[in-house]
Amino acid sequence: MGLILLEALLALAILAAIVWWTMFSGRKKGELLSSEEATAPTKTPENSGQDKPNPD
Repeated sequence: MGLILLEALLALAILAAIVWWTMFSGRKKGELLSSEEATAPTKTPENSGQDKPNPD
């Protein structure tokens, strides 16, 4: 019984390590922007166009 519990805890620890590695271990300043994202203007509530009526 103890061996099964130990094996389950080890599997859980390995799973947690994999999840941590894929989510938090990466670039120090976040992901790089693609060329399209770098040149596109940032959407803000002032220029998002949601408050303007559709011209059609």
